[in-house]
Amino acid sequence: MQVRANAWLAPAKLNLFLHIMGRREDGYHELQTLFQLLDVGDTLRFAATPRGELQLHLIANSTGQLVPLADNLILEAARLLRDHVGNPQLGAEIQLEKQLPMGGGLGGGSSDAATTLLALNQLWELGLTRQELQALGLQLGADVPVFIGGRSAWGEGVGEKLEPVKLPTRWYLVITPNCLVSTARIFGHENLTRNTRAIKMADF
Repeated sequence: MQVRANAWLAPAKLNLFLHIMGRREDGYHELQTLFQLLDVGDTLRFAATPRGELQLHLIANSTGQLVPLADNLILEAARLLRDHVGNPQLGAEIQLEKQLPMGGGLGGGSSDAATTLLALNQLWELGLTRQELQALGLQLGADVPVFIGGRSAWGEGVGEKLEPVKLPTRWYLVITPNCLVSTARIFGHENLTRNTRAIKMADF
């Protein structure tokens, strides 16, 4: 394998707060949150391949479980972008150096997917706008648009309504426990508070 393209950082994120304000008919939740993007994350490299071939190679440096390659959002994002532009001949060889743990709330899978959309849009010379990529990314997950935006942001809706914010520079200590926490299980739990009062950015 020879992936010579420049490295892309897929950054982690923190939710500095998370308010759940209601559950929608489609099962998603209305929320308010403040996304803080970090300067650590996974590293991805991309190179074009002929005849529509998509390959993903994994270098696992994180602890705990890993998503099977067939279910990885990186390949799903690549296929989604290729289908969106209607060119099945577009291909890519992708290398993922995995640093972020699964189930830690750091957004590793969503960030990898967002980075894939951004990188392949450039590699394949598609010329899609950031807003178009965010709309595509929302099909992959509610956290994907904020990573495509590339800035810390106030989030509403399911997390896709974003207002970029400039936050003061801070250091965060992120501790990874030896367990996996499923986002779907948390949001589906019967004891989850779903009627938090909406606040304004100035209240935070």
